[in-house]
This record gives sequence, C-alpha cells and structure tokens, in this order.
Amino acid sequence: METLQSIEAVRAWRGSGELGFVPTMGALHEGHASLVRRSAAENARTLVSIFVNPTQFGPNEDLAKYPRTLEADLKLCEQAGASAVFTPNNEMMYPPGFCSWVTVEGLGDRLCGASRPGHFKGVTTVVSKLFHIVEPTRAYFGQKDAQQALILRRMVRDLDMPLELIVCPIVREPDGLAMSSRNRYLSEDERRRAVGLSKALFEAQRLFKAGTRTAAVLRGQLIITLDEYVDKLDYAELVDADSLQPVTEIAGPTLIAVAAWVGGTRLIDNVIVAP
Repeated sequence: METLQSIEAVRAWRGSGELGFVPTMGALHEGHASLVRRSAAENARTLVSIFVNPTQFGPNEDLAKYPRTLEADLKLCEQAGASAVFTPNNEMMYPPGFCSWVTVEGLGDRLCGASRPGHFKGVTTVVSKLFHIVEPTRAYFGQKDAQQALILRRMVRDLDMPLELIVCPIVREPDGLAMSSRNRYLSEDERRRAVGLSKALFEAQRLFKAGTRTAAVLRGQLIITLDEYVDKLDYAELVDADSLQPVTEIAGPTLIAVAAWVGGTRLIDNVIVAP
C-alpha cells in the first residue's frame, strides 16, 4: 500500500481502470473498514483519503481535539484492502487566497445543518475538491451520516460529476451503538448511556413495523427513550428520506434521525423506514 502526500502524486498514481474512493477524516474504525472492503471488492484499486477538514468545524467545535491516529489508520486501510492512502494538509487543500465554495442549498439547512451552520458547505467543498483530484469511478460513504450522504448525492447529480456515489449500511457495536470516531471521547458511563440513541431508534422502528404511521407518535416515543439516556437533545425528527422535509404520516421512505449530547460529545444516528 502506498502513501501519497501530494495532489501531483495522486494524479500520477491514478492510472486507468476502475478506482474506488473512501474519503475520511481519520480516527478510523470498523465502519470505515467496511467501506474500504466494499470498495476493494468492487474496483480494481481503492484510494482512501485522510484529512481533518477544518472548514466543516464551527468555532466552538472539536477541531483541535479531533483524534488524529495516522499510524493506526494506515494499518487499518492496508488490512482492509486499500491500494493507497492520500494524506493532504491544510495548505494543499486551502491554499492562500482560497475563496471558492460549493453549496447545496436547502438540504443543509435542517437537522445537523440547523445546529452546525456552515458545516455542510465545508463538507461539499472539500469532497468536491477530492473528487476532482482523485477522479474516482465510485465513492463510498456511510449511512450514519445520512444527511451528508444525501447532500453529496445531490451535488454529484446537479453538477454532473462522473462517478457513482454509494451509501453503505451503518456498522454498529454489539449493543447497537453506531460506530463513530467521536465514541472515543466517551467516559465509561457516557459510553453506557450513548446506546440510548440506537435504543430510541429501534423502538420507533418496532412501533412502525407494528403499524404506527403517525410521525408525532413515533417522535414522542423517541424523546421518551432519549430522555432516559442523553444529557441534551439536539433533534429527533422524522423526515422524507429524499427531501428532508418533515412528515406527518409515513407514506414513503422516511428518515428517523436523532442527534444528542452525551456528556460533552455530540452523537448522531438514524434508521430509514418505508411502508
């Protein structure tokens, strides 16, 4: 496995043939590994990028303390089947005078976008840059970041980017907690309580399967369960899985999404239900 440290190196390495791409911010775990394995199975070669993107962090967010574990990340990538890893730095991605941004209007204003202004502008800009640098055949993202995946899919469609964007299932711990790089922030007690997000979602999913279709009823159950576990609720919403607009009755694919703080760590999770 090669480590590529410049844009020129990536372009020289790319060559021809089907290329899978897994963009990450490092601090990798089994969820990331599942994306790399999927890409390795579906493409001749797979490139992983590791870049903690500063433009998607707000002024009071965790950029400074975001975990950076490059040595372990490289080992995981190699074991999962990556062909190369691209490790750009801030100056490379945002050179002096940088002032060009990619935005997807509307979809980024709700859910995580409401509490993290500017977050998705940073995501779409850096991913657009990476797509232009790498020129992948396919790019792989996780369903845990459902809003991000939807926004990026819309960006690819609207801007006619010549690649296939593939969203892969959430990978969970044995007790149901969605794997996340931020889980390592949790204390033992916080880790125990963090499972409340998936418990709330699974209970709403159970009620849906039992016949409940009224969003207010399902949201009420979400909040009841979450209140037992989390310190502060950001949102608990049922929205159309394509438009992210609120629904009152579930008549099509619906994203049930939650975000909450456990201790000082903000966690997100979701499930999709459909009649």
